[in-house]
Amino acid sequence: MPTYDIGLEHVSLAFATKTIFTDVTQGVFEGDRIGIVGKNGDGKSTLLHLFRGAQEPDSGRVTKRGGLTFGMLDQRDPLDDNATIREAALEGRADYEWASDNTSREIVEALLGGMSLDAKVGSLSGGQRRRADLARLLLKDWDILALDEPTNHLDVVTIHWLAEHLKNRWSKGQGALLLVTHDRWFLDEVCESMWEVHDGVIEPFEGGYSAYMLQRVERDRQADVRETKRRNLARKELAWLSRGARARSTKQKFHVKAARELIADVPPMRNTLELKQMATSRLGKQVVDLVDVTQIFEKPQGMADIDPDVAALSASASRVDVVNAMYAEPQLHGSVEVAVTDMTDPRLVDAGVPEAVESAEEARKKAEAESGNPQLADDREVRRMNTGGETIGGGTAATDSDDDTAAAGVTSAARKVTVSGREILDDVTWLIGPGDRFGIVGANGAGKSTLLKLIDGTLTPTAGHVNIGKTVKFAVLSQRLDELEKLGKYKIKEVLSRYKPSYIVDGKEVTPGQLMERLGFESAQLMTPIRDLSGGQKRRMQLLLILLDEPNVLIMDEPGNDLDTDMLAVMEDLLDTWPGTLIVVSHDRYLLERVTDQQFALIGGKVRHLPGGVQDYLDMVEAIKNGKGLPADTPGFAGTGSSSAKSGKGKAAAVNAAASLPQSASRMAPSSEGANNGEDSTSKLTGKAFHEASKRVNAIERKLAKLEEQKADLEAQMAAHDPSDYEGLNKLNEQLTAVNTESDDLEAEWLELSEQLE
Repeated sequence: MPTYDIGLEHVSLAFATKTIFTDVTQGVFEGDRIGIVGKNGDGKSTLLHLFRGAQEPDSGRVTKRGGLTFGMLDQRDPLDDNATIREAALEGRADYEWASDNTSREIVEALLGGMSLDAKVGSLSGGQRRRADLARLLLKDWDILALDEPTNHLDVVTIHWLAEHLKNRWSKGQGALLLVTHDRWFLDEVCESMWEVHDGVIEPFEGGYSAYMLQRVERDRQADVRETKRRNLARKELAWLSRGARARSTKQKFHVKAARELIADVPPMRNTLELKQMATSRLGKQVVDLVDVTQIFEKPQGMADIDPDVAALSASASRVDVVNAMYAEPQLHGSVEVAVTDMTDPRLVDAGVPEAVESAEEARKKAEAESGNPQLADDREVRRMNTGGETIGGGTAATDSDDDTAAAGVTSAARKVTVSGREILDDVTWLIGPGDRFGIVGANGAGKSTLLKLIDGTLTPTAGHVNIGKTVKFAVLSQRLDELEKLGKYKIKEVLSRYKPSYIVDGKEVTPGQLMERLGFESAQLMTPIRDLSGGQKRRMQLLLILLDEPNVLIMDEPGNDLDTDMLAVMEDLLDTWPGTLIVVSHDRYLLERVTDQQFALIGGKVRHLPGGVQDYLDMVEAIKNGKGLPADTPGFAGTGSSSAKSGKGKAAAVNAAASLPQSASRMAPSSEGANNGEDSTSKLTGKAFHEASKRVNAIERKLAKLEEQKADLEAQMAAHDPSDYEGLNKLNEQLTAVNTESDDLEAEWLELSEQLE
């Protein structure tokens, strides 16, 4: 048996109702970079606790090399609530101690940026505590580092930084990393081998997540396992990994031809055209249009309707001894003069104008007392979330032209109120159509939650307006589980009985119970009360109930929280055939690019299109860090709005121009501004070059398919050929060699082009 630096020898472990490990022997060598995957509850975290010594096995033993140091990021941090961040995370280090070293300074600025070192741990949010604990761990030297869901509460910029830090933390062959995470991009980027924990065993695989998926599909194929549903989901996941241009080129660890053979009969992820046609039949042509929207928060601290990330960062920044962030999100501060006839105007209330908030509260109490209905305060939100055909906002700023003011119905007696403060959106026009699948990325505090509230109508823009189509029915998968808490006492069966007896999914009729099983529940769980479900099960139940409500516009805020990689694949599979408009906010770049067709970044007060996916956003961030600033806004793209059209008439012209384009063109039209001014914001292929490269990739794939057919035909001819005819066999072999050479050359070109298209 090999001698591990740390390992398990014939370890068995069982809890009251579940066997976790059965006679497992496995271990870690110096230089290992191991990703650990498996279903929730199968023992991933328990495995780390065994290595750490916090969990004793029922039988067998845990071995450890003498003097080895083992550091672990647990899902529950050990930080003292009464300690300051300096005491808990920096362990008393003075500023000059951590700031004088490049590595420690980078860790502190990346994870504690914007937080006060004098703040008490007990006053921090869950996400801030998590970052403080991770900083504490990374500031020490460890022989083996074990991280349990390290990307939770981190934005995409910090996740990218953490991946680079872990790749460069040790020299090659030194140190070891054990990583439990549902972030598949992170696994592929950081890990060089994988462990799958399932059915009481630990099964090792070479390579990162992509290679693991290939080997898992091949293993299932050869073994002819009974888990048909699980196998098909894995094959669909592999199809995405090998077909998606961006995913395809992120650390290839499997051979193109082998992957292609395994997914030859797997259909495309989704039929985008068909889904758009179905969505149009359900929604009509108009879904949600943000027109000239500016959103300002006058007083972020403590306001309920404000992006919680904005409020948290603002509160933290008000303290002394605040750490400079590694990356400072561009924050705009501006003012808008609004003409109103009543201080309870929702534009002022939602912007946090103190006088307006007080007036609205008094009006609410008065109306509540007169009606005797305590739910009156929530009436506006409930109405907007369930009906379409509204225009939210629509009032005119006092600085607009007289014609515009008259058109908006604002009288000359209107009071002019100036709203000043943090500007989340700056004159944004963004048209969301039927069947659009948009992903939104941005740093914590950029205002993503605010943008979602503007889209669904629960927040009124300070200026501009949001048009919601008449047939729109929203559903929001939020980060909170408030809806399920109200159903806590009911059993799953009782909750499902409130819905229709059957639904059409993937062209087949299914019951709510069958959908429940598809999301990983067992029929025996029908009698389980909602309150007794685990966090991951509640998340899946939340999604199930939303789908049973049959919305046609689905908004998802961090949908991957609490889900393992298999359940993420199940959710993605369901969404692939969902015929509606989908808006997803996530820091999980794999999930975001997997379920959406176009990605956007909320940065610098604008919603910017990312034709190259999340990597384009990271390139923008890098440019800001290097002092280059953001690229010019793109007025030709209807998703961003025109920063040059500041007057009411100019804005109207911009909207009319966008509306005159076909829907797909209005969202895809590239800007000529960047090309004309000579700016080169990225070294990646763009414009015509990108289009030509994409065409070449498609052509190569078609040619490779034909070469495979030729190869199969030649091999069949050789098998049937007269074995004594050496000359004939030699000619066939020469043809086969030529086909193989051409195929290899094309595969090399395919990979090179895929990297440029990333």
